Amino acid sequence: QVQLVESGGGLVQPGGSLRLSCAASGSLFSFNALGWYRQAPKNERELVATITSFGGTNYADSVKGRFTISRDNAKNTVYLQMNSLKPEDTAVYYCNYHFFQRISSSWTDYWGQGTQVIVSS
Repeated sequence: QVQLVESGGGLVQPGGSLRLSCAASGSLFSFNALGWYRQAPKNERELVATITSFGGTNYADSVKGRFTISRDNAKNTVYLQMNSLKPEDTAVYYCNYHFFQRISSSWTDYWGQGTQVIVSS
């Protein structure tokens, strides 16, 4: 069983930066994706960025050029560097572990508890 623990959220002014971290406990499969999703009040949870175990990345259009996702496979940790933050980035950010579960032959998701990011002047 994998547990995901996020950290690094907080209050920041527009234009500022934050770096989120998510540490995964337990062993990860060799092929997987770690990512960040976010959910603002009254909104659906949306994908922010993902990164595969081999370094391939995917970003939401709204964060391209501002956010960078990275991972340290040796430490089972994924990061989200957020620059040029905007008020519309305000949300709870959730760490996600996406992998193919062989015993059920299906893709499975584990989620962290979430960390709050507030962008406000």
